[in-house]
Amino acid sequence: MTQPPADIDALLITMADDLRTLLKARQVDNPVMIGIHSGGVWVARRLHEMLGLEESLGTLDISFYRDDFSRTGMHPEVKPSHLPFDVDNRHLILVDDVLYTGRTIRAALNELFDYGRPAAIYLAVLADRDGRELPVQADVTGYHIELPRGQQLKLQGPDPLGLRVVDVVSNA
Repeated sequence: MTQPPADIDALLITMADDLRTLLKARQVDNPVMIGIHSGGVWVARRLHEMLGLEESLGTLDISFYRDDFSRTGMHPEVKPSHLPFDVDNRHLILVDDVLYTGRTIRAALNELFDYGRPAAIYLAVLADRDGRELPVQADVTGYHIELPRGQQLKLQGPDPLGLRVVDVVSNA
């Protein structure tokens, strides 16, 4: 079984460096960062601090924007989204913990565009795994992993952060 790296701090340092390089190449001044609840917020807090961003961190809860919401019903831990800045014409760094099917990112983009029209959105994910169902890719990734269908990659946290592979229990 493939095991994720134990040193999450090293991944975050690399991601922060890659974000700096990306933002410099795109000539982006004063970007804002948004973490997707819950794991993406944990990762975003660390990256936000490492990058020394001026504006407060935004948080996004995509529960009502998920394409499976009508099938799963209300998630018991719905948190409000909090964007303490205007997204219109801004460069946004969207952060999530694990990129898998792409459906979480699609939901996040739908919600963000309800707030306005950003100039650009850059996606940063701690881990990218195979199994994409939508054409979504990260601009910055800390770690790549391939897992069989019956396994998931989970972020533990918020302090300390850790990645672990878990077996999916089927309800069939």
